[in-house]
Amino acid sequence: MTRPPDPAADGDDAVSRFEEAIKELEGIVQRLERGELRLDEALALFERGVELARQCRSALATAELRVHNLLDESTAQDDEP
Repeated sequence: MTRPPDPAADGDDAVSRFEEAIKELEGIVQRLERGELRLDEALALFERGVELARQCRSALATAELRVHNLLDESTAQDDEP
């Protein structure tokens, strides 16, 4: 028998992807700050960093929306007679 997908598992996966992206982004920043890269390497890393920052920003916006929705649901349940 197959189980329905577990929404919490997707959330955990999203958290893992976010944490991995942040870790990679931190590594990129450290490499760029050292200033020991050729220009083409620095540009490629910068582009990857921008991509990761966008991905993280999107993940945070999604998480914020989920929190707002949960709070709205909680408030609605509290208001019910």
